[in-house]
Amino acid sequence: MTAQAPGPAEQVFARFLALQHQARAAADIDSLAYALVNDAQALFGFRHAALLIAGRVRALTAISVVEAHSPFVAFVEEATRQLLAQGRSSQAQVVTADSLSEQTRGDWQALSAGSVFWLPLLDRKQALFGGLWIAREQPWSEAEQALLLQLGDCYAHAWLALQPHKPWRLRWPRRRIIAVATVALLLLLLPIRQSVLAPAEVVPLDGQVIAAPLDGVIATFQVKPNQAVSKGEVLVRFDATSIRAQADVAERSLQVAEAELKANSQRAFSDAESSARIDLLAARAAQKRAERDYARELLARTEVRAERDGIAVFADAQRWVGKPVQTGERLMEIADPRRAELRIDLAVADALNFQPGAEVGLFLDSDPLHRHDAQLQRLAYEAQPLSNGQLAYRLDAGFVAAPPRIGLRGTAKLYGERVPLALFLLRRPLAALRQTLGL
Repeated sequence: MTAQAPGPAEQVFARFLALQHQARAAADIDSLAYALVNDAQALFGFRHAALLIAGRVRALTAISVVEAHSPFVAFVEEATRQLLAQGRSSQAQVVTADSLSEQTRGDWQALSAGSVFWLPLLDRKQALFGGLWIAREQPWSEAEQALLLQLGDCYAHAWLALQPHKPWRLRWPRRRIIAVATVALLLLLLPIRQSVLAPAEVVPLDGQVIAAPLDGVIATFQVKPNQAVSKGEVLVRFDATSIRAQADVAERSLQVAEAELKANSQRAFSDAESSARIDLLAARAAQKRAERDYARELLARTEVRAERDGIAVFADAQRWVGKPVQTGERLMEIADPRRAELRIDLAVADALNFQPGAEVGLFLDSDPLHRHDAQLQRLAYEAQPLSNGQLAYRLDAGFVAAPPRIGLRGTAKLYGERVPLALFLLRRPLAALRQTLGL
């Protein structure tokens, strides 16, 4: 028995089922978008189809990449926007030119075919999220419209399966977007107090600097870091071997000069030559006496003593012992532990218009949860290089309450003037842009 050949209706229905299967079998959203505008062309014979999602053209027939600013894309988006404004975009329908504006009708004649069917894509709540603009030369029959209506349900189901969430343009109504933009603009105008962070250290206030009184080698350090010292207490001893020898030589040279002066003074009554040499020998004795006094003074300087009560502020004694130093080289500082200030190294990029008396908060590395309040007192007008090579301004601040221990380090937060939130957020990007462009 021979099987009957399928008729035209059976062939159309088979193609219709194949289109539904291809849509549901799409692996990703891009493959589905391509199938929606191309696969049904053989069945319905349209010239072109445009897939719109959230009012924007997502795919076009025989086009791999959609040009967002092309004339056809702009025409289709404007036409569907007018359908939405008329409240007709949620219904499958044949679009007539009379329902569109005069400018859109002119674009239609130049860019699209004469007969257009609008196939909406609806979600489970029957809310519009997209649609197909299908254009051809022949009018659309009722049977074709019925098939397209069923095909639209299949296309919408397949699209929501791959992309279940609506685009934000649909999830957010226009009024809500305007309201959010207005609130964001108002927030950007909200005045915010500027602040920057900078490394800081607790340093002595009006401390006495102990410097090397002579060129020599340090023999011993008599105190330890942060040790309490009293006035007159020995702090540092220099190696006095060579200086003591110079003092002894100077003393003996003075004794010889004084003996010669005394002997010539006794012979001066009988010897004219001895009388003539008295002035020379007296000057030589005075010279030797000055050398001896200078040697004794240097010998006395080999012991460096404290001139006030306080604590000895320095890093490490071992790095000084046995090291040659020059006159005036800083050794330590004698400070009152109850008097301290905050030294801040502010990077050039963070420099704001700070004024004396500005609020400063110190958070120590050893106690980051406790804040120490201070007030800005002095600002350096010239940046100086730090040990790491970075340029920074020196700022000094006084503590409001009892200061922390001298030598502690932490992070200082400096508060400046109030500015709009937009400037607060964009200050660094704008500065970087200005430096990049050279403005």
